[in-house]
Amino acid sequence: MPDAVQVLMKETDSHMLESIDAVKREFGLIRTGRANPAILDRIRVEYYGQMVPVKQVATISAPEPRLLVISPWDKQMAKPVVDAITSSDLGLNPQSDGNIIRVPLPQLTTERRKELAKMVARKTEEGRVSIRNARRDAVERLRKMQKSGEISEDDLRRFQDQVQKITDGHIKQLDSVESDKEREIMEA
Repeated sequence: MPDAVQVLMKETDSHMLESIDAVKREFGLIRTGRANPAILDRIRVEYYGQMVPVKQVATISAPEPRLLVISPWDKQMAKPVVDAITSSDLGLNPQSDGNIIRVPLPQLTTERRKELAKMVARKTEEGRVSIRNARRDAVERLRKMQKSGEISEDDLRRFQDQVQKITDGHIKQLDSVESDKEREIMEA
């Protein structure tokens, strides 16, 4: 296998893995019934004139399955953190005693679980599209190599088959991640 093709295969595999990792990060932001500090990752508060994630101004823990506890390092940040969580689209109702903020997670309704499962399916499809785009780009580059004479027509078919096998493996991995997240949502 020519070096250029090896580099192409590695780049394609790497791009597909990045797509799967991106989907996993998105799944971490989707709230299941269990307390997970990652659901607050996209919530930002103003801190000395800059918008920063909550985790940069406080410690976030999940001492119980349905409770998040936030301990701001600066006690003056308690109110802005509560306001930011309340105004978010997460539907959470934080309670503060001035020092510690408790965020109870309500039980998910069946309807909300179905909405979350649809969201998981959408995010998974976005990941599949990204993986297919990486496959398409790799095949186009292989065709250019064949036209320029770097590889033969037989090599082109063989390498296209290898790219397809890599793609199929990553799609299968993505499907597994999706089914795990859906199961987590439905059982929580």
